Amino acid sequence: MTIPSHSPSTPRDSGLNPAVPNPAFADTSLADADLSDSRPGTATGSGAMAGNRIDQGAERVKQATSEAVARTKQAVNTTADKVESGVHRATDKAAGAAHLANDKAADLGERGRQLRDDTMDKAEVWMSQAREYVREKPMQSVAIALGAGWLLGRILRR
Repeated sequence: MTIPSHSPSTPRDSGLNPAVPNPAFADTSLADADLSDSRPGTATGSGAMAGNRIDQGAERVKQATSEAVARTKQAVNTTADKVESGVHRATDKAAGAAHLANDKAADLGERGRQLRDDTMDKAEVWMSQAREYVREKPMQSVAIALGAGWLLGRILRR
């Protein structure tokens, strides 16, 4: 069996994983270079350009985020206004319905009292007529009462 060969900077894991760079074996020649040179094409000039691009990208992300936040805030405020308006309309409708129901209940209560009063008045008139009839014709009243009692007794026995 042969062991796969590898270079010190890219060790392999028994041939199963691709090359993994090892920082312990990294080339440090760039770290020792003169970093004060800022001409394009040099290590520091490329770093400055990359940093510039990163700053520009970060600024674009920041601006896009701010715009998204502003749009979201505006949408939330618009939605909140619509919800508030809807709640006010619903509250007004519910209050109107409650007032209408209250008015109807008051009307029905008044009609009920009026019917009760009318019925009581009629009952008083009938009672006074019955009393007057009994006073005018006592024998007929007793006979009618006996006949009605006998008939009612027969009906209730069955």
